[in-house]
Amino acid sequence: MDALLFGVLALSLLHALIPSHWLPVVAIGRQNSWTAPQTLWVTFLTGLFHVLSTVLIGLLLAFVGGWVSHRVEAFTRWIAPALLIALGAFYLYQHYRHNHFHLHAQQTRWGVVGTLAAAMFFSPCLEIEGYFLTAGQYGWAFVGLLALLYALVTITGMLIWVWLALHGLKRLDWHAWEHNAGLITGLTLVASGIALLFFE
Repeated sequence: MDALLFGVLALSLLHALIPSHWLPVVAIGRQNSWTAPQTLWVTFLTGLFHVLSTVLIGLLLAFVGGWVSHRVEAFTRWIAPALLIALGAFYLYQHYRHNHFHLHAQQTRWGVVGTLAAAMFFSPCLEIEGYFLTAGQYGWAFVGLLALLYALVTITGMLIWVWLALHGLKRLDWHAWEHNAGLITGLTLVASGIALLFFE
């Protein structure tokens, strides 16, 4: 279970850094002359919608994982780690095909917040879902802990990066980070699967 918690923590931290999750809010806020508190509030709302859709899918997968683990003993030993490794390999493959998500800033004032929230809701963090699937075998209390950890780290991370961006953090190469997000995500998932296989 420790390997799962560490994997979720690491992936949530990395996930919150992806510019497409918070940079559009900064850009739109500047375009519309939002104050820093307004920009942070919109970041919180969009992060909340993003986390909500991710956790809803995660709960469904946790149910499936719990159901399977009670019927197939091999799930806990081989299948769950293999799924994390396979998911990580998929993200590595996607990275090298240059498929990564971009969210472009809107031009209009009306519906901007709703558009951002909807965009974040319909782009859940699929990378984290393998952890929910695996966590289902440990019971709902552990699944709830996983969801809470993911939500807190992701939203807090987004808020921190928006705050830093608003206060002059402009020199980092965000495009390079986003370009390599799939690589980092894939490696994190593969490492988590290996840890679960050998250390649980």
